[in-house]
Amino acid sequence: MNRVLFISIIGILLIFFISLLGQEFTYVGAGKCKICHKTEKQGRQFLLWEEKKHSKSFAALTTEEIKAKFPDAPENPECLKCHAPLFEKAAEFKEEGVTCEVCHGPGSVYKKLSIMKNREEAVKNGLILYDSAEAIKKQCLTCHDMAHEKPFDFEAAWEKVKHPIPEKQ
Repeated sequence: MNRVLFISIIGILLIFFISLLGQEFTYVGAGKCKICHKTEKQGRQFLLWEEKKHSKSFAALTTEEIKAKFPDAPENPECLKCHAPLFEKAAEFKEEGVTCEVCHGPGSVYKKLSIMKNREEAVKNGLILYDSAEAIKKQCLTCHDMAHEKPFDFEAAWEKVKHPIPEKQ
């Protein structure tokens, strides 16, 4: 009887650990990020994003001016890949435009406060962080490399959109 119980416990633990390793991170939307990242303590990151063009990038495709020139823009994959980068992976968040998870990865697991409090745990659970300005620039250039025939000034653009967490005191 003890042997059967032991084997059962080992089997359950094995299934649990395999499920953790095969875990697929999913997108949760900016509303989940807002819960914590709107406060002064967190640098008002959500509020900063909400004020900027990234949060309105999909809406830009739906203006009368754009629709007159490009009627299919809101559904055109060439437009959506930068104006709503999650359009294929998480279509329900398409209208959020360039949302938090476009740069920081799907938040289904790392959104938990117990995980976010530990940077290493958050990264292990899908949070994408950038270790240098050059890494951030590389991410930006996936869309901003001569977008709409306009040169990209990373330093100036970063000044407009950066959203650091304030230093702990």
